Amino acid sequence: MTFKVYKSSPMPFQGQKRRFINQFIEVIKKNPSKIYVDLFGGSGLLSHVTKSVYPDAKVVFNDYDNFSQRLANIPKTNQLLNDLRTLNIDIKRGEKLNATQRERVLQRINEENGYVDYITLSSSLLFAMQYVKSFDELSKSTMYNKIKMTPYSAVNYLQGIEVVRDDYRKIYETYKSHPDVVFLIDPPYLSTDCSSYENYWRLKDYLDVMLCLYENSYVYFTSNKSNIVELCEWIESNTGGLNPFSGATTQTMRVAPSYNSSFTDMMIYKFV
Repeated sequence: MTFKVYKSSPMPFQGQKRRFINQFIEVIKKNPSKIYVDLFGGSGLLSHVTKSVYPDAKVVFNDYDNFSQRLANIPKTNQLLNDLRTLNIDIKRGEKLNATQRERVLQRINEENGYVDYITLSSSLLFAMQYVKSFDELSKSTMYNKIKMTPYSAVNYLQGIEVVRDDYRKIYETYKSHPDVVFLIDPPYLSTDCSSYENYWRLKDYLDVMLCLYENSYVYFTSNKSNIVELCEWIESNTGGLNPFSGATTQTMRVAPSYNSSFTDMMIYKFV
């Protein structure tokens, strides 16, 4: 199997792991396995990269956010963006759209029949890191001319990967007893903006994911804003409870989404 290896998601996606991809590749190369299960697949980037490293491995991508639907509609999205690019041809890149320009853009978008990729439109028309998921939300937003100059493409991005869409707990139950499975676990971060994800997550939801780590091989992603690692260490030290990160290795990376804010991304892994 030969195909282009993507180091970032082919479509805009909040929270993709492009910054950690090189480190992630090094980790899985040192720990080969037969099955990799991406429980919170997101943009599918971890699944894609894993398949590129191990073409013969079984890679299961839980399309939690229905990203494959966005990929399937790339031709439609490219046509819409091309039309918007033409409408904005006299507007400087990055410039704010005035009321007349906004109305013209909204009118073209409203002419679409069926599926509209509002996440990609957000990346093309809204201020950095702002996302909407409906026409109503978009129509209330300040817009800028940020449309990508080249068309999107995702040729062979999910080639050879088993795509499923189900509750991560059901998928975990299916594979947890397999001796050669590695779980890739990148849930929406606690205490971090998750506005483009499908569901709202409470603290209990984040803690429930910890149950997938015990006695399993895993690569888990979180940030220092979640305080999950500290919480598990506190439980172990003060109650004698099991810490799912005990014996794991942690790699960190500083992320600065804006000039006045930053946090630390964390990749934690353990192989049993």
